[in-house]
Amino acid sequence: MRIIWHGHSCFEVKDGATVVTDPHDGKSIGIKTPVVKADIVLVSHEHFDHNCTRIVKGDFHIIREPGERWDKGVHIFGLSAFHDAEGGARRGRDILFRFIMDDITFLHCGDLGHILTQEQVDKLGPIDVLFVPVGGVFTIDADAAIKLIEMVRPKVAVPMHFRIGGLSISVHTVDEFVNRLPEDKVIRVGNEVEFLQEELPQETEYWLFSL
Repeated sequence: MRIIWHGHSCFEVKDGATVVTDPHDGKSIGIKTPVVKADIVLVSHEHFDHNCTRIVKGDFHIIREPGERWDKGVHIFGLSAFHDAEGGARRGRDILFRFIMDDITFLHCGDLGHILTQEQVDKLGPIDVLFVPVGGVFTIDADAAIKLIEMVRPKVAVPMHFRIGGLSISVHTVDEFVNRLPEDKVIRVGNEVEFLQEELPQETEYWLFSL
């Protein structure tokens, strides 16, 4: 299994199939345009920095609605949520996508703007790798992200949607999140990481990607 980060909330998860999450065009947000080829593209919501499917290459299916489905051998479940803490009144809806590849369960939170209820966490079930926004302003912030991680209890938590060099969107850096974590649990993986299911930790680790 291989995960590559393309900045913001865009990840490429590769095994037998390739899943790309929340693609952006790069130049509109001040960072490099992703070079990706996919079988499945997951779009959590229809904002320009998350739905730029035209930059993706390949014969891919786009999934942008909640619900459960199988697609190209990948089990996908989309859970409806909101982009803000006011039930979507300010920024609309958000979809959390759980997808399972090679017996590894991923959860991509998109631009989640609120803490999940216990009922929502129960619907999602056990999660191995959690992609969670931490930059605040338009999503949950560092404190809320840590609360969510404590509820979901993934084996790996991956922060996303935070300020990096060149990014033109005014969100916070990842430092506020990382500074709240046990130092020995923060793993700096660079731009990509490759792993097997049996290599995942028993207690939550925090994988910090960089471009």
